[in-house]
Formats: sequence, structure tokens, C-alpha cells
Amino acid sequence: MLKTYLYLPDELDQKIVHTAKTQKKSKAEVIRLALEKGIESINYDGGASARMLLKLAEIGKKYKAKGPKDLSTNMDYYLWGMPKKT
Repeated sequence: MLKTYLYLPDELDQKIVHTAKTQKKSKAEVIRLALEKGIESINYDGGASARMLLKLAEIGKKYKAKGPKDLSTNMDYYLWGMPKKT
């Protein structure tokens, strides 16, 4: 196991201490469990983005939405206003 140091806001430390006491666990164990759950949540949400893109594609197909013919080439231009590629 790797030992890591990090700075926590006082309020967060108080929540960790309270959780550790109520669950009869060490602070370290509470922090490890919270980090594991947080990482799982972040990884899971990545799939939500893909599902949302598929839903948007379905809506576009349903309503026969048309976009610029050069969208795949100039996506950065249409999203972020960067210079167009020729």
C-alpha cells in the first residue's frame, strides 16, 4: 500500500471523522472507501456521455437534422470558434 499525504479542508475532515466514528472505522479506511466510490462514479459517468451522444444522434435522425458538410473536418471551428481547416 502506498502512503500519500494530502490537504483537506476542515469541514471535510470533520465529516470524515464523524463517518469514521459512526461506522467504527479508521479515518484512512473511510477515505479509501470514499476515493474508490468516487473513482467508480467518475468512470461510470464516462458511459453516460456516450449514451447522451447516441440519444442526440437518434434525435437528429428522427427529425432529419442537417449539419454542415465539413463538420467532421472543422469540429473545433463549430464548437470552439477555432480557425477553419481548408
